[in-house]
Amino acid sequence: MVLLLSACGGPSGHSTTGPLRIAAASDLAFALPELIALYQQSHPGAVTTTLGSSGLLTRQIAQGAPYDVFFSANMAFIDDLVSDGHGLAASQALYGRGRIVLWSRRGGVAAPRSLEDLRDARFRRIALATPEHAPYGLAAKQALISAGLWEGLRPRLVYGENIKQAMQMAESGNAEVAIIALSLAIPGGHGDWSLIDERLHEALDQGLVITTVSSRKDAATAFVAAVTGPAGREILARYGFVLPGETLDPNLLEAAGGRVIR
Repeated sequence: MVLLLSACGGPSGHSTTGPLRIAAASDLAFALPELIALYQQSHPGAVTTTLGSSGLLTRQIAQGAPYDVFFSANMAFIDDLVSDGHGLAASQALYGRGRIVLWSRRGGVAAPRSLEDLRDARFRRIALATPEHAPYGLAAKQALISAGLWEGLRPRLVYGENIKQAMQMAESGNAEVAIIALSLAIPGGHGDWSLIDERLHEALDQGLVITTVSSRKDAATAFVAAVTGPAGREILARYGFVLPGETLDPNLLEAAGGRVIR
């Protein structure tokens, strides 16, 4: 398994004085550094992050991986960890609802304007995250099934281990188009994208939890408070994470160059 690892601040090591260790679904690749910076304004110190698919990170935590806080792209993995004793029930929280988009590299083939456009032969490879352990990949599969496209497109589907890797396949030209997270498309700046109707898939309600094995529970609690507080919510909203019942800001979508598939 390949995970994307980044670090902010001092040396590694898991102790009460070591870095705060965050495991997160890769749809947070751009938002998480801003959330860490917000936290560090009042809590200086090292924070390390590991990005990957929610399912594989859940498996790592269940096997004892020493993360302090886990951000999942769906609530089901959080619920599983809590029910199995690997997450603290009092800490679990919903932090936003994700959305999926059709994304293609600017300068490549003409961008699709609808899911139906994916039938066109110019889209020889269509990248998704692996549905079995990546919630965004599952949502993409559900959307294609709802649109009546899944079976016909299966021979052209290629899979990334997580949603960031699916995007990288389209960025590199190894796929003509990818179905990725809105939170990755908004700051991209080098792709064309269209927002997929959320009625075509189950809601991507995303959650977080402090792990049972965390030795930095006070720091983890402070980090969760920063993320779920007003300033953290503002950051998340800029990346398209709204809470159930809220609507996406159309000005945000327009400024980011996106379209809404009707």
